Amino acid sequence: MVIKVFLASSSGSTAIKKKQQDVVGFLEALKVDYTQLDIACNEDNRMWMRQNVPEDRKPTNGIPLPPQIFNEESYCGDYDTFFDAKEDNSVYSFLGLPPPPGSKQAHAEEEEGQEEEDLQSEEEEEAEVQEDEEEDLEETQEEEAE
Repeated sequence: MVIKVFLASSSGSTAIKKKQQDVVGFLEALKVDYTQLDIACNEDNRMWMRQNVPEDRKPTNGIPLPPQIFNEESYCGDYDTFFDAKEDNSVYSFLGLPPPPGSKQAHAEEEEGQEEEDLQSEEEEEAEVQEDEEEDLEETQEEEAE
């Protein structure tokens, strides 16, 4: 799976440039395999990006601005959703990638999985205790009936 980051190489907006640099820099720091696709010099890239950003995720003017992030053909989000994922230590989930072993996100998922296993074990134990109590009650009722 290749992450696609749609960028504008010749943007006049410093805000867009900073957002693009932030996304690319963070992906490089995580050693995520990604491809930069320029929408300023390549009309096909621009059209593909605009057509594949979901309608409910487009700004009110209907034209999404870079950076826009995809996992192959699947839309991940824009800078704001990327930033939120970064703040929540959930960038790998945001990108649709498995977290590498030892990462904060992998550790959090392991803990979450362990909590679910513990909860399931507790529920199974409670069900066994309830079954035992019901069997004891049935035996007591049978003895009293005799």
